[in-house]
Amino acid sequence: MIITWIAIAVVTFVIGFALNQLYPADYKWFMRLRRPRWLTFERAIPFIWIAIFICGITSASFVWQAQPATVNTWLLMASYAIVEIAVLAYTPVMTRLRNVRAGAITGAIGFGLGLILTIQIWSISSLAGWLLMPYLLWSPVGTYVTWVMARLNPPEP
Repeated sequence: MIITWIAIAVVTFVIGFALNQLYPADYKWFMRLRRPRWLTFERAIPFIWIAIFICGITSASFVWQAQPATVNTWLLMASYAIVEIAVLAYTPVMTRLRNVRAGAITGAIGFGLGLILTIQIWSISSLAGWLLMPYLLWSPVGTYVTWVMARLNPPEP
């Protein structure tokens, strides 16, 4: 199990690193955006995402252990990667377009893909499905925060 977990974690890191290199984000622009007054937990968000990614890596490991190296499992691993790409696309899409609403839409798409993945894996491993719940619970919160930020920060002309 530990070797599988490490391999999946390395692939997850490589995908994240590659996306960050290909599509760097404009963090200065993002940090200048107005935020809702009630957003008091912004400093915790990176730690929330770290926990979510650890749960996702563990979920994928359980799916792999349940059905190692089958065509279906490889397709599910590709689905995990697609969900990760959708999650990580949020910041570069929003900052490169300088459009917070585009970030909210990207977040909503990621949630939909995560929900589809969870439904697909549930019959293989309910534990793997439960491990995706933190993402399914957090994603709408993040998308809502971004949607509120979109109203506070209209697109630049």
